[in-house]
Amino acid sequence: MQRKNFPVKKLAKLRLIKRQEIWMLTAQGWITFLAASISSIVFIFAHLYPFLAVTSPIKTADILVVDGWISDYALEQAAIEFKNNTYRQLITIGSPVDQGFYLAEYKNFAEIAAATFQKLGVPKEKIVTVVTPQVIKDRTHASAVTLRQWILNANLSIESINIFTSDAHARRSWIIYKNIFAPQIKVGIIAAAPPNYDANKWWSSSEGVRVIISETIAYIYALFFTAKV
Repeated sequence: MQRKNFPVKKLAKLRLIKRQEIWMLTAQGWITFLAASISSIVFIFAHLYPFLAVTSPIKTADILVVDGWISDYALEQAAIEFKNNTYRQLITIGSPVDQGFYLAEYKNFAEIAAATFQKLGVPKEKIVTVVTPQVIKDRTHASAVTLRQWILNANLSIESINIFTSDAHARRSWIIYKNIFAPQIKVGIIAAAPPNYDANKWWSSSEGVRVIISETIAYIYALFFTAKV
């Protein structure tokens, strides 16, 4: 029986490591990289809030739509916006309250906001409430769909609306409502000014950081994952 030789030549060709040249940054390269990184961070910090808290209203809008869940300070600003312009109606929109439902006089945020507006001097006959369903995710999208359906059912002739919402929530609301209403109805947006932190230095307060980080993530989600219809 002939004995087979072990493939020594093949074993010799097996290499586990090798010498390789790599490119590395020089001292000037590292300085340029760090300078560019710092500049980018400064740019983001300076422009992120104005981007999220966008205000771009339609001057001749027929309806002012207000998120019912926003804070009282924002509702006060919305009341001033309504009184100072020529809106036909003010629509409050909101889902059922998620705490104190059995004790509260009003069972949803739309009614709470409507009652607040009456206390702030907005005529009752100018206010309409639209209650949205309670959903786990995509609440703004659900609100926009519910409002569009209400307008269709009411057979209203509306050319444009302005959405009034909390500061950094504005950009996300704007793209979602435009996706739902365009091109039949034009959509403007108004962001409430925050009283609890400096919008120009949002990073200097815990609330500002929390709001901006959460709304940035939510905006990216809405941009890529929220349905258009």
